[in-house]
Amino acid sequence: MTQVIYRVVEHDGGWAYKVGDVFSETFRTHADALAAARIAASEQQLGGNTEGIEFQDAQGQWHEELASGGDRPTTDVEDQG
Repeated sequence: MTQVIYRVVEHDGGWAYKVGDVFSETFRTHADALAAARIAASEQQLGGNTEGIEFQDAQGQWHEELASGGDRPTTDVEDQG
């Protein structure tokens, strides 16, 4: 199973959470960013419907897949602040 880690970090004059190399919006306080990271992490674990998805890979190629609504990653929040 895949694990997704949300990291709370200083960003752009405030705080954000980061997944991989992608930042969330910037929050004014550390507490707000941490709360948002916890909400996002918990919501990502919720199951949904099996649906077709399209995505572009790092080489610019588009792919289509069937994504199972029950195939959810585990998540964790790491506080870097």
